[in-house]
Amino acid sequence: QVQLAESGGGLVQAGGSLRLSCVASGRTVTMAWFRQVPGKAREFVAAIKRSGVTAYAGSLKGRFTISRDNSKNTVYLQMNSLKPEDTAVYCCAAAPNDYYEITYYRGSDKYDYWGQGTQVTVSS
Repeated sequence: QVQLAESGGGLVQAGGSLRLSCVASGRTVTMAWFRQVPGKAREFVAAIKRSGVTAYAGSLKGRFTISRDNSKNTVYLQMNSLKPEDTAVYCCAAAPNDYYEITYYRGSDKYDYWGQGTQVTVSS
């Protein structure tokens, strides 16, 4: 079983940046970031395969960048030009395969392993 541990969350002013990290206990295939606000459904943020193929939520409009270091079993989320509406708990997730089209991995049900989440709060 893969253990995931996120870090890098915190309080930042609107327009600022944060870089989230997620370290896995072992090799991972497809990795993703989701976010959730109380009372709302979990929202897809971004996904990345080991090959580097990525997918993003359209609403991010280029502000976020997902990347990974396969040698370190780590995935990152660079968050720029943050807005108050980006405030949420951000969780990373790992899926056991990568053979579907990247759009398939937008669904949270595709992931077997989840981190505990890290809080991101953007003030106005």
